[in-house]
Amino acid sequence: MNVRTLTEKALLLSLTLVVASLSTPVKASESVVWDLTGVYANDEAWESALETAQAEITALPRLAGSLGDSSASLSAALNQISSLEKEIARLYVFTSLIFDSDQRDADAQARIGRSRTLYSNFEESISWLAPEILAIGDARIEAFISADETLAAHEFFLRDTLRSAPHTLDAKTEEILAQASLALSASEQIYESYANADIPWPTVTLSEGQEVTLSQAGYSLWRAAPNRDDRKLVFDTFWQTWNQYNDGMGATMAANIQSNVFGAKVRNHDSTLAANLFDDGLPPEVYTQLVTQVNQSLPLFHRYLSLRGRMLGVDDLRYFDIYPPLVEVDTGEFDLARSAAITFEALKPFGEDYLALLKQGLDGEWMHSHPAPGKRSGAYMNGSIYDVHPFVLLNHNDDYESLSTFAHEWGHAVHSLLAQKQNPYETASYSTFTAEMASTINEILLQEYMIENARSDEEKLFYLGGALENIRGTLFRQTMFAEFELAMHEAVEAGEPLTGPKLSEMYGELLKRYHGHELGILTIDDEYAAEWAFIPHFYYDFYVFQYATSITGAAWFAEQFLAGDEQVRDSFIRVLSAGGSDYAHNILRDEAGLDMTTAEAYAPVLRRMESLMDRIEALR
Repeated sequence: MNVRTLTEKALLLSLTLVVASLSTPVKASESVVWDLTGVYANDEAWESALETAQAEITALPRLAGSLGDSSASLSAALNQISSLEKEIARLYVFTSLIFDSDQRDADAQARIGRSRTLYSNFEESISWLAPEILAIGDARIEAFISADETLAAHEFFLRDTLRSAPHTLDAKTEEILAQASLALSASEQIYESYANADIPWPTVTLSEGQEVTLSQAGYSLWRAAPNRDDRKLVFDTFWQTWNQYNDGMGATMAANIQSNVFGAKVRNHDSTLAANLFDDGLPPEVYTQLVTQVNQSLPLFHRYLSLRGRMLGVDDLRYFDIYPPLVEVDTGEFDLARSAAITFEALKPFGEDYLALLKQGLDGEWMHSHPAPGKRSGAYMNGSIYDVHPFVLLNHNDDYESLSTFAHEWGHAVHSLLAQKQNPYETASYSTFTAEMASTINEILLQEYMIENARSDEEKLFYLGGALENIRGTLFRQTMFAEFELAMHEAVEAGEPLTGPKLSEMYGELLKRYHGHELGILTIDDEYAAEWAFIPHFYYDFYVFQYATSITGAAWFAEQFLAGDEQVRDSFIRVLSAGGSDYAHNILRDEAGLDMTTAEAYAPVLRRMESLMDRIEALR
């Protein structure tokens, strides 16, 4: 049973473009599109499955009152609910993949809306479930588990439900909350519609005469332009566009935060942060230790920014100087075929079993590759269809950053394959806390492979700089995001109103503190503080801090792993294979000895950052 995490699974979709096989070349200009016929053969099959699921949903309330009759009754009811939940996930993912391919499509918008309604109806139909399990009581539930091995797949769900007793309401209130779920989550849909479909993105002409459109994907590409005047033009134009929507995006974000605060309060949590940590079984020290360690390490981050300024030959480093590589070097294009081949080579230290799963994915039609009008920005992997395979969405620009994203998302895909191989559906879904370690360690292995195989010192500097930028973007930037997310929630919890200008002020202050604005390290222009409106992850409820903890954990594993410790490698595979059979913090501690509540857990990623800068300075 995985009812509690179905929504999170939908958000963690990761898409992979099909590279027909490792030996089949794909042209840089050629896009590939996933094959969804293995999910449903056509729209008619999806419609039929939807109708069947709707009928089955209406029957679920009839199970109420029967769970305590016997262990067999409990097992039968949970199996029926879990089976239906698995089909609803399949229905939702099918429509979400089509929708994310082109969010302008009216039919796709309608189908995704119907899928969300179906899930809301499902939640409402089982709103009685947790209160009834709690009414049966710990002793009887434990007796059922001990007496009936058919409950093994539901053991974690049952005990997690019992743990949640202080935050579970009576059946009627749970039903009302389920009925309100669509309305309470509407802000994310509004953001997605504006960011990916409705905002008229501007076009600019760069210094060499190239006309480019600054959509989400276009901005992500051209913000790293080698010409500094081009970068400033890209930043100024893009953020001026976002600033035009400052009030509307502020209202959208405020609604999102208010919804989260409402949910935490009504379930008797001390705060929204506490509610989200509780749901994942994470100790509060995981969050506080991250923020403490990163803030204490800001001088190290400032060392990197100063190094970046020297490498770029820039005396007055600005925010638009963050993204270009430290050196310009011709690495060639990283099209899909080359990205696949390099990723496969870089991940060979994982061993044959891991590589076999990776090859299975790369040989299958699991990906949607390149940017397209109306396509969702960014990249993700969706492993929520238990009986099929993961899907990967990319916006591949055939550059090194695209290669890194490619390796990242395939790490998610192999994680899903490992977890599904070792777990039934009920415990195959894993926490974000371990999910991002599976992808981030791939980036580290890729970085070291590229550094080792660089053809010149200049190329080595390029890859060393990319590795540093990865730490900046994942450890420091995501922790800054986490502080901003917490500040937004604490403001609403204190009764303060949130507006677009207020959010830009709050975000701007963090930008300046992290980047050493007052210290003369890097200048932050006020108009760039609209960046908060650009970040979709702020609608994912305390998701961002887990990127930062993940690069920390990945560096902890990689430091030992790259030194040849095969036992650590094997323990990491066990962590991935464990799926959601326990809380992620427990899995890491028990399977690998990694305790993310301690300061020592953060030392490897900081050592790695120092090592990368030392290696750069040795070459320059």
